Amino acid sequence: MTAFSFSSRLPLEDAESSVRALLGDPSRMNPRVVDLTRTNPTTAGFSYPERELRRALGSDGVALYAPEPLGLASAREALAEDWRQRGHSVATDAIALTASTSEAYALLFKLFCDPGDEVLVPEPSYPLFEVLARLEGVRAVGYPLVYDGAWHIDLDCVRRRRTPRTRAVIAVSPNNPTGSVPAPSEFAALAALELPLVVDEVFWPYVFRRHESAIGTEAPLVIVLDGLSKRAGLPQMKLGWITLAGEAVLVSQTRDRLELINDNYLSASTPVQLALPELLALGQQVQAQISARCRSNLALLNQMLAGSAAQALSLDGGWSACLRLPDVLSDDEWALSLVSEAEVLVQPGWFYDFASGSYLVISLLTPPDDFVEGARRLKLHVDSKL
Repeated sequence: MTAFSFSSRLPLEDAESSVRALLGDPSRMNPRVVDLTRTNPTTAGFSYPERELRRALGSDGVALYAPEPLGLASAREALAEDWRQRGHSVATDAIALTASTSEAYALLFKLFCDPGDEVLVPEPSYPLFEVLARLEGVRAVGYPLVYDGAWHIDLDCVRRRRTPRTRAVIAVSPNNPTGSVPAPSEFAALAALELPLVVDEVFWPYVFRRHESAIGTEAPLVIVLDGLSKRAGLPQMKLGWITLAGEAVLVSQTRDRLELINDNYLSASTPVQLALPELLALGQQVQAQISARCRSNLALLNQMLAGSAAQALSLDGGWSACLRLPDVLSDDEWALSLVSEAEVLVQPGWFYDFASGSYLVISLLTPPDDFVEGARRLKLHVDSKL
């Protein structure tokens, strides 16, 4: 067989595949297993306005290809109006459309980094940054979120881990999976690094209190990410956006370079861009259902785990809950024993870069009956191991 070489930018091991190997492919699982890892809203039992979605995607102009490097003006105007409704004035030319938040990260790494440069990323967090950074020849350097009854950024560690090759600092608000929202003082401390401050706010509609966007942070350059996947529960629509704020000269320089990069991809779908104003409005119906379920499931979880050795950590929002378990087993061992003995599927903490201790992550999107049964089994199983 002919041998080919592949890029060293590819990870040697796919973390998600490792999780499947540990827990089993859900498509082949015992049907009695309760899946507490479901994060796809389109398969979680929510009611979608399908007729209206089909009509929105049939807008006039879908047969015409007239690309704009930053995205169609009509879509960017809709997003500027969306920002105005949230209390922020954003110019349409400070917004760029992408096919997803993942693509937005890739574009930003291209924008700010040369091969071998670094970006600071939170840990724990969704296992996305390492792969996306590697694919761009960039190194993701983690900085810890610490928990003392609430989550905080270890700002001293952030400062220590900055090097001459650090090109940006990333925050997620609310974070996935911790559900934590950085305080304004934490954003100000990150801004004081005088690096581009990239803040992923895709989960902002699911914060359990008023959410203040990082767009208002006084900083040389703030870049906020959002998209239809979480905002409207529409991951299949494949549209994300980048919003720029900060010093006018830096915003202009960033926009011009981002426009050049995006012009070479033009991956945002024209029908979805044309439909964006209506999709944002229709998505509020799904968003309300998701928010209500997450709140309800979180309340049920706290109630059911009261007095248990499994502790649900506090969170400000998002779709996930983090559980702290006794260290009698590792998080791998807890996850494996839960699926094999209690027939409950969870994610081990290492998948989200929990540095130490035994942590599990479960989805608050889980349909209520499954969630209650899964939480019941989890509690009984954990307590039986002590």
